[in-house]
This record gives sequence, structure tokens and C-alpha cells, in this order.
Amino acid sequence: MFPLRFLFLLLFAGTAPDPQTAGLQALEHGDYQQAEQLLSQAVAADSKNYFALFNLALAETSLNKDEAAADHYRQVLALKPDLYEANFNLGMLELRDHHPEDAATALRAAAKAKPDQARPQRYLGEALFATGDTAGASDAFAQAVRLDPKSGPAELGLARTLERQGKVEDALLHYQKAAELDPQLKSYLLEEAVALIDAKHSDNAIPLLHQFPDDPGAREQLGRIYLEANRPADAVPEFDAAVKLSPTPANKLALATAYLRNNQGQLAEPLLQEALQSNPNDFDVRMTIGKIRLEKRDYTAAANEFIAAARTKPDAVEAWNNAASALILSEQYPQAMAALDQVRKLGKEKPADFYWRAVVLDKMHQIKPALENYQRFLAVSTGQFPDQEFIARQRSRILEREANRR
Repeated sequence: MFPLRFLFLLLFAGTAPDPQTAGLQALEHGDYQQAEQLLSQAVAADSKNYFALFNLALAETSLNKDEAAADHYRQVLALKPDLYEANFNLGMLELRDHHPEDAATALRAAAKAKPDQARPQRYLGEALFATGDTAGASDAFAQAVRLDPKSGPAELGLARTLERQGKVEDALLHYQKAAELDPQLKSYLLEEAVALIDAKHSDNAIPLLHQFPDDPGAREQLGRIYLEANRPADAVPEFDAAVKLSPTPANKLALATAYLRNNQGQLAEPLLQEALQSNPNDFDVRMTIGKIRLEKRDYTAAANEFIAAARTKPDAVEAWNNAASALILSEQYPQAMAALDQVRKLGKEKPADFYWRAVVLDKMHQIKPALENYQRFLAVSTGQFPDQEFIARQRSRILEREANRR
């Protein structure tokens, strides 16, 4: 139940209670159905009795009759527009029912009525944040923090609005303060860590992630940071911990990648084979195993993995290109041409594809097509591949002479 503001009339003893008094007694004792019935009678007797209307709305809120409660709060406000408790309760009700624009209107009025109160500012911040007004939300949360410096939720709200505005460094201070004030909010530091990583401030994310040694997601994020920083030796223990905490195929693949980067291929391969057994159609695992085979110069096995990957994801140009490279290195030229044809069908040929096509045709002694592709490669390469361009020029001269002799 969210916090509500109450209004009570004095209860007088010695006389039989009228419906309003009896309704308030029922409300105090938590008998909301009885309170609703009695207070409805009081409102029927006097439609301008804002005390009865207000407390009827309270009973209806407790019975989850939100639409009726909101309507009665509005009737109260039509009679007493500046009544703080009615604006606050209506705002909280609208916030609960996911009507943030209406919630913001009511909570703004409540905050204006009692500018020294932190709670309406905090919930106004939540409503504005839900509408996408991060600047307005930031102002409201900042005011709530000023009025109540010990409010962890207000600090958290301010942190999240600053983060949403791209002010991740400023947000970090408030995330840390929120966690300090309320340990239950510590998990939100992970949210800030991800934002810092996305903003290319990974160094600042590392100490946050280290605070969650038992969280597999945090350990995985640390591993990825270290891999991107070319620190595979630091990445390995992080991914190893992630696998122990959550042995998913994705975590095993990440650990295998770290092993490979750390020159521990013998430890990577069993993990990859295990991941492949659990899902033979896993594109990423197939590609990684193919690259291991390629590094070991087991070109035929590498080609088989790349082709298997491409079959699970036919529009993956990288898989077809890698397959073509491995097939060329293993001197399987017709199969290499078939892989290059797949790249052509996808309309994703790059200068290197023309070069490799020319090489394959050259090896297959198809002079004119080979010459055409060498020349096409030279036309589009524009100095990007100087070594291959040198070879292409040399082979073009030789092939031109051979073509002319025929």
C-alpha cells in the first residue's frame, strides 16, 4: 500500500453515531467495506461534505476501487482546490494506476500547498520521470533531497534522471549516496555501471561491479571490460566466476574467448564443444570454434565450422567470407567459389571478395574471369590493400599476356 494522507473528524461519545462518524470508526478499524457503505450514505445525504467524500475515497482506495476513489478525490478538490491531502492522495492513486500525467498535476499542487514537504516532491519526480520529463523530474528529486537529505529513494530518483540525461558522472555520486542511505538500493549501482560502460567510462564502472562478487552479470561485465582493454589475464577469472555462478552457454563462450585471447586454447576448446553439444545451431559458438581451427591451421575443419554457422544464419556475410578463406587455404577452390557466390547473392561484396574470387578463378585456370576480377578489385580497392593490389597488378599482366596468346 502506498502512503496516503488522512483526514479525520473528532468522534464524540454518548450519542448514536451518524453514518459519517460510524464510517470513520470502521475506517480506523480497517473495515473498509463497512466504511464505504456508511460513508456513501453520508455523501448521499450531503454531496458537499468533503470530509465524507475524502474518507469515502480512502475506503475505496483500500478496496482497490481506484476509479471511484479518484472521482471522489476530484469532487473533494472541486470543493477545496488547495487541500493538500486530497491532491497528494489523488496523485499517488494516479501514479499507482500508471497515469503519470494526471499524477504530476495533482502532486504538483500538493507540493505547492506544502513546499517544505519532501514526499510530494519525490513522488512528483517519479511521475514526471514516467512522462519522460527528465529535466522536471530532476528538479523535483533535487528539491526532495534538499528537504530530506536522508531519503535514499529521492537520491535514487535524482541519480536515474541524471543518468537518463546522459550525466552519468553526476549520477554516480547520487547512486552511491542512495546505496549508502538505504542498502536495499545497492543493486541500482549495477544500472549505473552499465550506463558508465555505454558512455565509454568503463574505468569508473569497474569499482561498482567489484561490489557484486556473487552476481554473474557483474562478473561477466567485468570480463568484457578487461577483454576490450586487452587484459585477457584479468578477464579469465571474471568469466570463470560467471560460469560457476551461472553456467549458461553465453558465459561459457565468453570464458572460452578469454582463454583464447590469453593463449590458453587448450582450455577453451572443451568449453566450446560442451556449448555446441547443448545447442548445435549456436552461430557464435560455431564461429568461435572455426576461428580456433583457423589459428591451428586446420583449414578444412575451420571451413566446416564456418559453413555450419552460415547454414544456421544464411545472411551472415562474415561466416561465408571466413568459410571462403579457409577453403582457399585448404585448396578447395570449387567449394570456396560456392561460398563467395553466397556473399554475391547477399549483395554484400567488398573489395576483398573480388580479390579472393580472382585468386580462386586463377587457381582454377579460368583466365578471363580471373583477370576481370583482379581488375575489378583494383578499381574499387583504392589503396586499402597494398600487398594484394601489388599481387593483383602482377597477375593481371601475366593473365593479359596469356589471354592474348589464346
